[in-house]
Amino acid sequence: MDKEPKVKTILVSQPQPENGKSIFDDVAAKYKLKVDFRSFIQVDAVAGKDLRKKKLNILEHTAVIFNSKNAVDHFFRVVDELRVELPPDMKYFCMSENIGLYIQKYTVMRKRKVFFPKVSTENDFLNLIMVHKNEKYLFPCSDIRRNAIPDFFEKNNLKLTESIMYRTVSADLSDLENVFYDIIVFFSPADIKSLFDNFPNFSQNKTRIAAFGDTTQKALAEANLFCNIPAPAPGTPSIASAIEAYVKKSNS
Repeated sequence: MDKEPKVKTILVSQPQPENGKSIFDDVAAKYKLKVDFRSFIQVDAVAGKDLRKKKLNILEHTAVIFNSKNAVDHFFRVVDELRVELPPDMKYFCMSENIGLYIQKYTVMRKRKVFFPKVSTENDFLNLIMVHKNEKYLFPCSDIRRNAIPDFFEKNNLKLTESIMYRTVSADLSDLENVFYDIIVFFSPADIKSLFDNFPNFSQNKTRIAAFGDTTQKALAEANLFCNIPAPAPGTPSIASAIEAYVKKSNS
């Protein structure tokens, strides 16, 4: 079997981290790699007035679910657009501690009730919801979202209102048409959709593809692309560790 070509360049289909540090810094420094970041998707806001037309009443709810920082941003944007004064006893249930801390961008934490699981997994989050099963939940989300949360609420007869407050669309990547990378890293099916929206005739050729998560890997297969670097996998629980293991082998 032929040895894989050495890796020199990596494109990560996410925006550049705000603090300038990323999970790929160590492997980039160790193997002298060029790692670029470029979001393949962008988020478009749904106007508050459009949500009002759909009879959204935020104050009918006693709790809000946040599964991303985007959800936090757009919920508080809508609150501002609709001039809603949130009650001090409104509860916020966050998928992770990082999201919980992010709420401080919009409100003083000590005046609110913020909940998040000790371990940031979907099951731990849903178990937390069951401890507070009598709340009336609002779920601000994108038009593209996993089914786990609404399915869980339906199965357990819990009260949930979904509200699409932002939409995920493909970003313009036309400037990358003649730019080539040894590895492209994907994190969601929306990233792969954006690739083909921008480059309908994309051919993988010698490009290696890293994909995080089962749904992303499934979308790759459906697009007839080969996943060279799946994660998580035995021994490589993160996308960074999976890429490092691959680079170590190909560049040795």
